[in-house]
Amino acid sequence: MAQKPTLHHFTNRYLLKRSIGYFGAYKGRVALAVVSMVLLSPISPALAWIGKYVMDDVLIARNLNMLKLCIIAFLGLWLLRGLLMIGQAYTMQATGMLVLRDIRNELFKKIIRLPMPYFAESEIGMLMSRIIADVTAIRTSLPSVLMFVRQVFTLVALIATTIYLDPYLSLWALLVMPAAIYPFIYFGKKIRKYGRKTQAELSGVNVVLEECFSGIKVIKAFANEVREDIKFVKENGSLTRLLVRKILYNEGSSRAMDIVGALAGASVLWFGGMRVINGDMTPGDLMAFSLCVVQLYEPIKKLNTANNEIQGGLAGAERVFDILDSPSIQVEEEGKAVFDGNLRSLEFRGVRFTYPGCPAPAVNGVDLTIKAGQRVAIVGPSGSGKTTLVNLIPRFYQAQEGGVEINGVPLEDYTLASLRTHLGLVSQDTFLFNVSIAQNIAYAHDDYDMSDVQRAATAAYAHEFISEMPNGYETVVGEGGVKISGGQKQRLTIARAIMKDPALLILDEATSALDTESERVVQNALENLMRNRTSIVIAHRLSTILTADVIVVMENGRIVAQGRHEDLLTTCPLYDRLYQMQFEDTTSLEPACGLPE
Repeated sequence: MAQKPTLHHFTNRYLLKRSIGYFGAYKGRVALAVVSMVLLSPISPALAWIGKYVMDDVLIARNLNMLKLCIIAFLGLWLLRGLLMIGQAYTMQATGMLVLRDIRNELFKKIIRLPMPYFAESEIGMLMSRIIADVTAIRTSLPSVLMFVRQVFTLVALIATTIYLDPYLSLWALLVMPAAIYPFIYFGKKIRKYGRKTQAELSGVNVVLEECFSGIKVIKAFANEVREDIKFVKENGSLTRLLVRKILYNEGSSRAMDIVGALAGASVLWFGGMRVINGDMTPGDLMAFSLCVVQLYEPIKKLNTANNEIQGGLAGAERVFDILDSPSIQVEEEGKAVFDGNLRSLEFRGVRFTYPGCPAPAVNGVDLTIKAGQRVAIVGPSGSGKTTLVNLIPRFYQAQEGGVEINGVPLEDYTLASLRTHLGLVSQDTFLFNVSIAQNIAYAHDDYDMSDVQRAATAAYAHEFISEMPNGYETVVGEGGVKISGGQKQRLTIARAIMKDPALLILDEATSALDTESERVVQNALENLMRNRTSIVIAHRLSTILTADVIVVMENGRIVAQGRHEDLLTTCPLYDRLYQMQFEDTTSLEPACGLPE
């Protein structure tokens, strides 16, 4: 069983290797970016050499033609540098977008296949944030790594050039370079830390938004907009504070590098200027050396920027690979047997199931056999384990003791697709997708015939109200079906089940949330759905299950009695009490309904 998701702190090496691995599918693009990087590295030293040559040879000799050639070469190198930088940046950024697409696809593919307990323990906003925001952070990993490597190459070339030009001055220029290591490491750690916190806080904001917009009717019904506003302001304020702190460390690292570069430049100007004044060095040498030093600390600053981006990417990678690679977060297991839909028997053998953190089992040692074609009703007080029991059949949850078998084969041995394809579930919590009515009824049918959709809708007593809509079966129902009534939504879910034509039908209090008139129509639709089909009915209103072949009475996770309605009234005190309570409630309301005006 899945446990509540926790964040695993992977090593930097693992995260980098894992992130960069996604770029392997785009070797050609990466190779083009690497070639651009290699060609780009020597351009900066070459520009310094041209500057030295112009100062020491061309200007002194007053050679106008050579000056023109040098200017053309200078502009050509800058143009080439720009083209190579654009080529590398575009190639890697575009490749990063493709990788982002691939990771999102993989992450969604795994999340949607995780077991139901994982979703019960997770917040939907958090999962959305990991797919959208955290994956985006990973996109910068390889481009930043390549930038890092490119700057290292450029740095090495410039250091070699400065040493060649003047070993003495290069000593003073490079003397302060170790001072750049401390802010490099210090700010990198801080940015990684606050990047991780920012991603987590962004998930919190998503959770608040998802809850508010999903529960907007409840919020308005309780006039609770002010409190929800305060809650969002609090979450948004926390996120903003983290972002501001992250900006501070980002800017602090850049300014620290500027200070180190300024110290190096000041050292070169002082000692180099003294040598020019004393005649030990030409102005051209000093200019070339200064150009190298100016460019020398530019890649150091870019190294720092690349490191910051890498650290931010690793913070997002931690949260993404926590789901993809964590051993405690595994997709649903399944067998290899294929259920063909020919249901002969369904058996519960000593089934026991306990929800995490609950002291008592929700299902406690249940033995039950259901034969093909039977209509079995399950009744009992709230919390007796009725819904939990039927949720074990499609393997939304896994029994911890005992087992459930179809045709003598354990559910675990069937493939999930073949098992769930032949099971139909209609509950009081109706859900419709924000697509047309026809697409909702024919859900999971790639190629469907409209005549089949209309037959299903007719059997579900939905065709009439659908036909009265302006766009008929092409009417889009809105998110969650907000554009139609509760009774209409329920009839569409019944039509969807009829279209599916399941071998086993599970009705989980499918009419409990409806008014009397809607219930009567929906009950007729359910009768059409249950006809000639093995059915399990959980009903709050006992009047809906009086014709069941077998009525199972549950209490505290156990089956306390089973039989037909007439027999249970005399043999099961709990069933008799439940029946009398509903009967009394009904009769107590009848005089009020018939009061004279």
